[in-house]
Amino acid sequence: MLPVRTVRGHVIPLYRPDIDTDQIMPKQFLMSTSQTGYGAHVFQDWRRDPTFVLNDPRFRGARIMVAGRNFGSGSSREHAVWGLQQYGIDAVLAPSFSDIFVGNCVQNGLLTGTVSEQAAQNLVEHAFADPQAILEVDLVAQCVRSPCGDLRFDISPAHREALLTGRDDITTILERASKIDAYERRRPEWSSNTVSHLHPSSSPRH
Repeated sequence: MLPVRTVRGHVIPLYRPDIDTDQIMPKQFLMSTSQTGYGAHVFQDWRRDPTFVLNDPRFRGARIMVAGRNFGSGSSREHAVWGLQQYGIDAVLAPSFSDIFVGNCVQNGLLTGTVSEQAAQNLVEHAFADPQAILEVDLVAQCVRSPCGDLRFDISPAHREALLTGRDDITTILERASKIDAYERRRPEWSSNTVSHLHPSSSPRH
């Protein structure tokens, strides 16, 4: 995972509440064994509507999405994050997010920042008024810079650190491998056999 410090670009204004992962990435696209090709199917069902914002040529190439509260609710599918990233989205701003969705974003390097309802509405209105306006999401300063003013966004310290350093859970575990090995060598033998002591036989009784 590459470190994330600043995301700068145009905005996709999608101010709807309770956008869930089923809507972001419909179930029929979850059967692939590859982690690629999801960008073409993000919001597939909604894109049947020609007036849907992703079909609006004014917002093509935007890197920042501004959404409504409870973004990413629903199932825990990681494909929703992959789809957003492969479509070109590098940051999502919303009044609130699903915890599981945010966890998936952190593991894949997608920045999520929490802003107030009023701030999200203001950013969306400005994006519709001026689709070419540039927004800058600065993770170091935890600040959103826009033509309509600067504002602070919230993100947990652990998630901020993970994104800034490019460390996902696997990287963190590997970095601590020597400490984990040392701990395992110190453990008494009986503690590694707890399961077998509790269940002396796995064979069915007759």
